[in-house]
Amino acid sequence: MRFTALLLLPLLCACRVTFTPRDVPAGARAPARALRESERSEPERSAVERVLDGWHAAAARADGAAYFDAMDEGAIFLGTDAGERWTLAEFRAFCEPYFSQGKGWTYEPRARHVFLAGDLAWFDERLWNEKYGDCRGTGVLRRVDGRWRIAHYSLTLLVPNERAAAVVDVIRGG
Repeated sequence: MRFTALLLLPLLCACRVTFTPRDVPAGARAPARALRESERSEPERSAVERVLDGWHAAAARADGAAYFDAMDEGAIFLGTDAGERWTLAEFRAFCEPYFSQGKGWTYEPRARHVFLAGDLAWFDERLWNEKYGDCRGTGVLRRVDGRWRIAHYSLTLLVPNERAAAVVDVIRGG
């Protein structure tokens, strides 16, 4: 049985699934099937967006209980620094001293794209932060017992292409 599964794994990984974004650009036509799926998934997409909005709001008001309640027990958080790959327990240990002092952080969503497939949702969002400016968050949520929970989140700083070489130089210590 295990051997058969190993043989099928490359085949399964090679499968390509195409999803249609929620917002179809003006003048573009999405296939009828994609539109029906989009309409059917709107309540789920809205539920995912409420989780993300609530999570960001909890961070802004330093509400650790609500912030971590939105996350899956196996969640991974990737921060902007190369060393910031945290399990939920590690991330909680990092954040709680700030939250306990009433210190949070505000990342205001400016744009978001959410995609769904069964009990999984993935997204990318453009965020604004007073200290870091434009940022991007990407991640995955999974539905557990009927509730969407953040399983993976990655926060990145957006660097304009024309400034990327200078940033790389700074990172390399040049």
